[in-house]
Amino acid sequence: MTSARARRFTVGAALAAGILVSGAGDVRAQAGGMPAGTPPAMVATYESLADAILAVKNTEVNLVRAILGTGHAHAQVELDRARKAIKAGDAKGAQAALEGLAAVVGQLGTEGDSAVGAVRKRLLEGGHHHNAAGEVKGIYDEGFVVVTRAARQAFLDASKAIGLLARAPKGDALETEWKKVEATWASLMKGSV
Repeated sequence: MTSARARRFTVGAALAAGILVSGAGDVRAQAGGMPAGTPPAMVATYESLADAILAVKNTEVNLVRAILGTGHAHAQVELDRARKAIKAGDAKGAQAALEGLAAVVGQLGTEGDSAVGAVRKRLLEGGHHHNAAGEVKGIYDEGFVVVTRAARQAFLDASKAIGLLARAPKGDALETEWKKVEATWASLMKGSV
């Protein structure tokens, strides 16, 4: 059984060979006095490749948004648990829910948990920087796709504050922190599908 890397290499090599073979006839035709230039078949194939690369980039955005959406939904469940426990005077239940909420809000700031972080690290090691221009400008941390540096910091600050609330759960303080989470969330999701 071949590895995924070997299969990708084989597919890439086959694509390159196909391009060269299809362009060979065009090159022979140009040698007969026609103007030199990149054969149209090669340009068309390169256009197709560009479409595929850009589609993969869009897919990455959609996937990260889905990861974030799932995390946000999970945070809302933990928020509801915390609200109910605080209202009922259940200190242990409120503490557990607030700790869970803090963890999930932190994961919003890091575009997922450590498993997602490992994938991001692998992509970076392979030279893939989704927001390379934004990284240079300081808008995004290295490898991040959707969450900006400012949003990341806002989520992490809220996560820390919510975690501290677990020591002495208070409904009004929770609502204040959750409003910050929601404001950051709304700013990130503007224009998303």
